This record gives sequence, structure tokens and C-alpha cells, in this order.
Amino acid sequence: MSDPRAMLAGMTGWDPKADLHQYLQAARDALLWKLDGLSEYDVRRPVVPTGTNLLGLVKHLAGVEAGYFGETFGRPFAQPLPWMAVDAEPNADMWATAGESRAEITDLYRRVWAHADATIDALALDAIGRVPWWPAEHNEVTLHRILTHMIAETHRHAGHADVVRELIDGSTGMRQGNDNMPPGDRAWWQEYRDRLESVARDAGASIG
Repeated sequence: MSDPRAMLAGMTGWDPKADLHQYLQAARDALLWKLDGLSEYDVRRPVVPTGTNLLGLVKHLAGVEAGYFGETFGRPFAQPLPWMAVDAEPNADMWATAGESRAEITDLYRRVWAHADATIDALALDAIGRVPWWPAEHNEVTLHRILTHMIAETHRHAGHADVVRELIDGSTGMRQGNDNMPPGDRAWWQEYRDRLESVARDAGASIG
């Protein structure tokens, strides 16, 4: 594992909002990086039984971020996103249609970033907003809470993207320029995986 201090070296140390924003941007960048070098088929390919796919994760996060940094603070994103409507079909935000290109979805995500970043820049961390789709008794939030929420949400889905990409073509890595993986060739990794499989079987036999 890489030294976590290296990742934190660029943090301000004095501006909590800037630090939170940097963690959010790192997750955004990592998610889009996972699409690099793949075909239109592969960025859309569902590789697990629940249909999770790379371009769908980007589309989902574009919609989520547009809402949390938009409507929540009275700054709605200008473009309607019908897949986020209350009457949209289930999971409509989790996959791109054949008519929605990769460029269209990734450009939308970047435009949502810009809109969200304008909200982040304009408001203090203690600025109050209301999340329309949360229950009224606890839908009052601060910008600090929404930033924290979106960092957790985006990193969670970036983790999903890690697994999906590895299942597609074996590619791994935390972010561009830093894979955060121990060194090892294909044979090393196969031996490592086989060892874990053996340990798992032994544990299952002795404990289960």
C-alpha cells in the first residue's frame, strides 16, 4: 500500500471546504478514468447480476450530484434529467441508452461538476439547504453534510467501477498515475489468488 501521507500532501491543512472538495474531485476523476481505453460495448456491459456498468455509474452520479448541489440549495441544474424524475422507470439512471453516447454522458457529468463547484464556491460550509426527496423531518442540511455525503457516494461508486473494470479486462488501479497496488506480474497474482482460494476453502471446511 502507498503511504497515505503522499495523497494528503496536496491538502491545504487550513481550508476544510477545499479539502473536502479535493476528495470529491479525486473520486470524480477516478470514476471517469475507469472508462479510458474501453469500447462502447464494454463501458455499458453489465458484468454482475444487478447490471452494474461503468457508463451507468457516471450517469447515476451526474444525476445525484446535480440534485444535491442544485435543488437542495435553490440552484437547480439547468438541464432536465428525466431519468431522475419520480415517475422514471426503476434504475433508469443506472444505464445509458443506445442513443446516449459516452461523450454525451461524460460531458454531462463534467457540466454537473461545474454547476456543483459553483455552489461549493458560493456557499459557506454551514449554509443551509433542504433535500426535497428526503423526509421533511430531517431534510434540512448544511453544505458540509452534502459535501460529505457526495464524497461517500462518489467514492463508493468509484469502488464499484474498480471491480467492474477488473472484470472486463483485468485493469486495476486507484487513480491515474498511482495504482496503489503491490508489484507483481500475472503469475504472481495468480499464485496469490490461488493461495487465497485455498485458505478460504480450508476455513470453510474447518469452520463452516
